[in-house]
Amino acid sequence: MEPILELDGLSKVYSGGLKALDDVNLTIRKGEIFALLGPNGAGKTTLIGAVCGMVTPTSGTIRAFGHDMAKDWRKARARIGLVPQELSTDMFEPVMRAVSYSRGLFGLAPDKDRIEEVLRSLSLWDKRDERIMALSGGMKRRVLIAKALAHEPDLLFLDEPTAGVDVELRKGMWRIIDEMRSRGVTIILTTHYIEEAEEMADRVGIIRGGKIVMVDEKDAMMARLGRTEAHIALAAPLSQIPPSIARYPVELEQNGSSLCYRGGDGAGKGKQDVAALTKALLAEGIDYTGIDIRESSLEDIFVSLLGEEEAG
Repeated sequence: MEPILELDGLSKVYSGGLKALDDVNLTIRKGEIFALLGPNGAGKTTLIGAVCGMVTPTSGTIRAFGHDMAKDWRKARARIGLVPQELSTDMFEPVMRAVSYSRGLFGLAPDKDRIEEVLRSLSLWDKRDERIMALSGGMKRRVLIAKALAHEPDLLFLDEPTAGVDVELRKGMWRIIDEMRSRGVTIILTTHYIEEAEEMADRVGIIRGGKIVMVDEKDAMMARLGRTEAHIALAAPLSQIPPSIARYPVELEQNGSSLCYRGGDGAGKGKQDVAALTKALLAEGIDYTGIDIRESSLEDIFVSLLGEEEAG
C-alpha cells in the first residue's frame, strides 16, 4: 500500500538533554488507521509536533506525500490536519466562524458548503451560531475535529481525541473516525484508552522513551502475542498435579481448589489446550464444576511489552 508518511531516523533532543524521540523509523500507509500507544512522556505528542511543524527535529527526515518536510513543508503541511490534545481554541468565537477561519489559515477560499458538510457530519450544524465556550466538553472536542477537517486534509492526527469525554460520546467519536476513514482520510491516533485502538486501528505502534518498541498489524500482534487464561474450579481440592496434567502450563491456586492454565498463542492454541486439558482431567478421574476462560486484550499485550522493556 502507498506510503503517505515516512519517518527516517527521527530524533529530538531538547536543550536540557531530554531525548524525546530516539531514532524513530515509521511508515504510514495511505487510508489506514494507525494507533500510536505509549505511556505519558513516551514521545507521542513530540512525534506529532515534529510532523505538523511545531517541533524542530534534531536529526532525521520526515517525508509526507513525497515531500521532504524540511525543504517543502508548506505543500505537505497543507494536507495534514491536527486535533490537539488540549482544547486550545478561541472560546468566544461562534462555531461556524471558528471553523471557517481554520480553512482560511491554509490559504483556501471560503466554502460555505464544505463547512456545512463538516459541521453536519459532526452533529454541530445546530450549534453553528453558538459560542464555543457554551458547548459541552464533547462538543468542544468535535469543534476541534471540525477545525482540523475544514481544509480537507488527507492525513489527520488525533492526539487523545476522546480524553475527558464520557463513554457514550467516545463511541460517537469512534463512528466519526470510521466515517472519516471511509472517505479516504488516513488517521494517526494516540490514546490512553487502548480499547479504542483495539476497536478501530488497522495497525498499532508502541512507543516508549522516544523509541518505537513494536509496529504490527493489530490482528497479527494479538495473534502472535496474545494468551489464553483459564481458571478451572475443581470439585475436590488437589494436593499435587498429576504428570498427565503437569505437561500443560498449569498451576494450582486457592489451596488446590482451582487449576489455572496460562498459555496458547492468541491464535486459538490456548482454547485447544484447555479442551484437551479438561479431557485429561476427566481421564484422571478429576471432576470440575466450572471453567472461566479469558483471551488477552490489546491492553494486556501493551502492558506486557512495556514491562519487558522496563525489565530489559
